[in-house]
Amino acid sequence: MRIESIRLKNYKAFRDATLKDIPPFLVVVGANGSGKTTLFDVFGFLHDCLKGNVRQALDARGRFKEVLSRDTDEDTILIEIQYRMPIAEVERLVTYSLEISERNNVPYVKREILRYKRGRYGSPFHFLDFSNGEGYAITNEEDFNKTDEDLERESQKVSPDTLAIKGLGQFERFKAANAFRHLIESWHVSDFHISAARGRKEASGEAEHLSETGDNLPLVAQRLFEQHPDTFREILATMARRVPGVSGVEPKLQDDGYLTLRFQDGSFKTPFLDRYVSDGTIKMFAYLVLLHDPKPHPLLCVEEPENQLYPKLMLELAEEFRQYANRGGQVLVSTHSPDFLNAVELDEVCWLVKTQGNTEIRRAKDNEQIASYMADGDKMGYLWKQGFFAGADPQ
Repeated sequence: MRIESIRLKNYKAFRDATLKDIPPFLVVVGANGSGKTTLFDVFGFLHDCLKGNVRQALDARGRFKEVLSRDTDEDTILIEIQYRMPIAEVERLVTYSLEISERNNVPYVKREILRYKRGRYGSPFHFLDFSNGEGYAITNEEDFNKTDEDLERESQKVSPDTLAIKGLGQFERFKAANAFRHLIESWHVSDFHISAARGRKEASGEAEHLSETGDNLPLVAQRLFEQHPDTFREILATMARRVPGVSGVEPKLQDDGYLTLRFQDGSFKTPFLDRYVSDGTIKMFAYLVLLHDPKPHPLLCVEEPENQLYPKLMLELAEEFRQYANRGGQVLVSTHSPDFLNAVELDEVCWLVKTQGNTEIRRAKDNEQIASYMADGDKMGYLWKQGFFAGADPQ
């Protein structure tokens, strides 16, 4: 499945913005405070809504009134995502629409819809439709021999602040809801902290994927070392090229049962514990572990990967993000690095512009001047530094 578009209405600085034709690899640029973190947070918000409920997800962000766009006359937040998925052996464009409002200081799901076209013509059909905790879902949505009127509706009730896809998405008979629930559960919105990745870790825990904070880095490295040795050797070879002196990394189980990472410097016989190596070394190793995951996430969001890393490494890192997208799902990256931007193509870039508190989304491919320069062989990072991204620079 691939996300094709996202519309945000009254979500913080996004009064009404739509990002269309999202490619597998998209790089987002803009001034500080323009909304890059907010754009990525939408995916984290939906993930939190699914793990808990809407109220808890809003509370973590300052409650409803802090998420609702300031000075808006409306009282509803809208998040709408379109994605493609195979249904009855045909790729269909599915729309998930979520409206959230508040009543007596209590947030609730005002409307939640999953819809797509059953045929080539006509309007999209609602296969899930809930309002304020009540609604229905279609149980035989893949029976395309039946007319819309003959489809079987199953009425359900959920808590008004709970997503209907949280419960119904557990059942295979609700095809689109089940697929979208799994999509959200598998998203990875990185919130990597070098301090969390360092140090001794318990030898048991989640080891299949790197966590959002990176606090299970030794466990994931050990899993790759033991179960995917070719992948781990590839990571080590890349580390040796990019980090001077580092000739190896070993996940080591200590005598007290804790796991730690040891970095081998070719100049010394004794390896260093991870707490003695640089922040950039830890971060590069974590990115390589993330990007060489044998089971890529369908959506990966990473903010400013250039921090703590040498500028000349950006071209290779950008290409690895693109390769990850090509073998998995999608990758969204925000950056302030011209070196990183120099590695991306015309249709892989958008920038955010904040005007009077409202964020707009602009695509590089829609700008005739940028497209013309790129066609003549210019680089995106140079164009950005020279001010061709109108409105992107701080004022």
